Parts: sequence; C-alpha cells; structure tokens
Amino acid sequence: MPHELETFANGQTAFASARVSAWHQLGTVTQNTMKAEEIMSAALLGDWGVRTIPVYGVDIVEGVEIPILADDKRMTVRRNPVTGDTEYLGIVGTDYTVVQNEQCADMLDQLVDQVGGSHFETAGSLRGGKSVFVTMKLPTAMEIAGVDRMDLYLIGTTSHDGSAALRVDASPIRVVCANTQRAAFQHAVGHYTFRHTSNVNQQIAQAREALGLMWKYMETFEAAAERMLQTAMTMTQFEAIVAQVWPVKDNAPEKTRNNAKERLGTLKYLITEADTQRAIAGSRWAGYQAITEYLDHYQQAKNATVRANRVLTGKTGDLKLTAFDLLKV
Repeated sequence: MPHELETFANGQTAFASARVSAWHQLGTVTQNTMKAEEIMSAALLGDWGVRTIPVYGVDIVEGVEIPILADDKRMTVRRNPVTGDTEYLGIVGTDYTVVQNEQCADMLDQLVDQVGGSHFETAGSLRGGKSVFVTMKLPTAMEIAGVDRMDLYLIGTTSHDGSAALRVDASPIRVVCANTQRAAFQHAVGHYTFRHTSNVNQQIAQAREALGLMWKYMETFEAAAERMLQTAMTMTQFEAIVAQVWPVKDNAPEKTRNNAKERLGTLKYLITEADTQRAIAGSRWAGYQAITEYLDHYQQAKNATVRANRVLTGKTGDLKLTAFDLLKV
C-alpha cells in the first residue's frame, strides 16, 4: 500500500508513540512522554540530512552516454537512518527549500512554548520517507456538554518530494474511542501551511497568529458539537445522512450494494449498541461519532495499519468533513 508506515530492511518501522497510541495502535508505544529530539530518534526520523542535488538525464549519441542537466529541477535525497545510504525522495523546483524532520517537530515546539504540559505523542514516516508526521498533545481538553471528553492535538506534516508543504493542523480526538475529528467552518481556521519556498523559521510569528485562529476553531467546534449533542436524531434521519456520505448509484454493481448494506449495518450497531455511544445516544452528535468511529476502526482494510494510515493520509478526513457538515445544526 502506498501510504503505509515505512519499514526498513532490518524490520524496524519509522514510527514512535508515547504511552497510549492516539493513532489506532500503530507502532511501539513507549512508557514515557517524549521531547522533540527523543521522538525524532525513537521514530527513526532524525539526521536524515534531506538535501537537493542536480538532476541529469542521459542521452546516447553514437553509443556514447552524454549527461544532460535539467537546470530547472532538483532531486531531493536523504540519508537512510538504518543503512546510511543516500536515497531518492522526489523531484522539485529550483526554488524549493528543504525542511528537515527536526524542523517539523521544532515548529510545533515553538508554537506552544508557552503552553506547559504539552508533549509529543506520535511521529512517523510514510511512503518510503516522502512524507512524515509529528503529533503533539496539548494539556487542554474539551468536555462536550459535560459528557464527552476530547483531547486536543497539533499535527505537523510535511513532504520531501514536493507533494505537500509543511502544515500544522489542530485536531480534537475523542478519548473514549480515539476518533480523530475533522470539521470545517467558514470563519475558523483549523490549519496553517508553510511554503517550502521561503524560510520557515521566519514564519513562526505568522504561525502563532494562525494558532490563535486554531483556538477559535476549537471553540467553534465545541459549540457546534454541543448543539449536535442537544439535537435528537431518528434512525431514518441517520440512514439518510449515511446515504449522502456514501452515495450508491441505482445501477451500482451487486458487490457495491452489498458493501453498502454491510457498512450501514455496522453504523447502525455503532449508533445504537456500542459502549462508546452510551453517553451521547440518540443525538446528531452520536451520528457523527458513529461515522468517525466506523472510519477510524471498522472500515474495510487489509489490516489495522492500512486503516490507520488512511486516517493520516487518505480520503477518510474528507468523509468526516462531509458527515460533520450534514449533521451540524
């Protein structure tokens, strides 16, 4: 699978998690919380030395190989953390600025350096080192209407192949079943993106302003969640929402229709019988949580690792956004 956590030739996986994994039991869980340099080492993300080198093509003229420089492109490479070999990561433009994995962690540190009690929770490498992520748990938590607790995280992600910029997201995670939450609001920003074509360190001041918007995002999320929790929803209404999140055409193949039927059965179980729904049963918030719990823990996948990586890099987040928009009041 293209989005799986990176595993090296010696069997080690580029992933680390502190105490309890918020990312669905991936990787090895340590007994202590970690600082930036500790989680970089534990996740095998440290000292990659990502850099750009010239890109050449080879033309063969009368049996002679002639190197041709691609003067508008550069190649990103890294040092393999296990073997020390130089490895290809991607092709980028000449104005591309490398962001080291350590800078991603340091950026989160700088954003919350005045917030005591924050600690790094997880970090890992995806797609053969082309993408990396780091998550930091904040000491603040939300209590939705006093009955549903959600921890707050900052998630730093970046790529080394030019496919994505350095980005920090704010994300609530529901404690009772470790569901990662996604919600979009017109006037609240839940993420901030740094461009790879400028000095990241110079943008920390801007990012602090964005972090203020993220706190506003959290407040908006909490208010919307409480309205959803206080609004009842029938099973018929829930089934209609599910049909919009996962639309099935009338002429869909039998396998598609059977998969949809199975999915609906699991979702109906989650919203009516699952222990994780007990405190919020019968509400639109329960409908949203049933969908997020399904996506994080029950959707069809080759294994739990593949399912968890979808949460980080796949289309799972978009489905959560759709569900939230349909269920919010």
